[in-house]
Amino acid sequence: MARRTALALAAALLASSALTACSTENPGSASAPGAKKGSGGAITLGFAQVGAESGWRTANTKSVQEAAKKAGIDLKFSDAQQKQENQIKAIRNFIQQKVDVIAFSPVVESGWDTVLKEAKDAGIPVILTDRAVDTKDTTLYKTFLGSDFVKEGKSAGEWLTGAYANEQGPVNIVELQGTTGSAPANDRKAGFADVIRADGKFKIVASQSGDFTRAKGKEVMQAFLKSEKDIDVLYAHNDDMALGAIQAIEESGKKPGTDIKVISVDGIKDAFVAMTEGKINVVVECNPLLGDQLMELAKKVAAGEEVPPRVETEEGVFPQDKAAAALPSRKY
Repeated sequence: MARRTALALAAALLASSALTACSTENPGSASAPGAKKGSGGAITLGFAQVGAESGWRTANTKSVQEAAKKAGIDLKFSDAQQKQENQIKAIRNFIQQKVDVIAFSPVVESGWDTVLKEAKDAGIPVILTDRAVDTKDTTLYKTFLGSDFVKEGKSAGEWLTGAYANEQGPVNIVELQGTTGSAPANDRKAGFADVIRADGKFKIVASQSGDFTRAKGKEVMQAFLKSEKDIDVLYAHNDDMALGAIQAIEESGKKPGTDIKVISVDGIKDAFVAMTEGKINVVVECNPLLGDQLMELAKKVAAGEEVPPRVETEEGVFPQDKAAAALPSRKY
């Protein structure tokens, strides 16, 4: 009898212990059904970067990596080497790894609906950084963090029209476009064209992609110099292409910034140095230091919080006469 009583008591204690263990599981922990991260526990962020095509992109990558470490976020990083298929593969790998949030800077604007739907079906929120996507279904991503590329193009055009306000013309412009099909290339071209078309003296006599790289910018500018006898202005969609083009201009015997005015976008240190040397006339800033803002957004979407559909960065326009004063404070 005593043995049966002891056995019954032991069974009761085991049952009680099991019930207690279940009831004390933190409902907000990763193991609890329906739990949301971001309100205490570390989250995992899968980030698919475009590549390392420019100084701007290098600064952007460094900002994301450092901000993740500071925020205590587990960052899984992938370099797509400027190929869309590599980014799609990386995103699918992140889905298989069941990360909490996916962020990426799309190589081009179109062709993302299928993989974004896969992420949505897996319950993984997506943040677009730096570049947007072209989709009718805006529920496929939570928010966009980055610049207004159309505004940047307009700022470049406004500087040009102001600088040549008292000139009769014509003003012949060559344009170094970014990667074909990318949001910054499309939008910077559109914004610039929208401003200069109001005055017929401004003519884009040649426009070609330099793929956002210094080497390609030099190569395309060499072709422009051979095919166009009279070039007044170079408009480059980023600093690296502008810096490559400057080499080509100098090798042709012309003086960049004087014989050919140079307008660029980004704001890397090398471009500010070139401005202090008189080789670039104006730089429209595009801020790559998005890391802290990205981590803040990642935590919020992981926790199921509402975020604005678009978060823009603060940027400026730096003409040549402001370059020397601004150069010491440049962080990239």
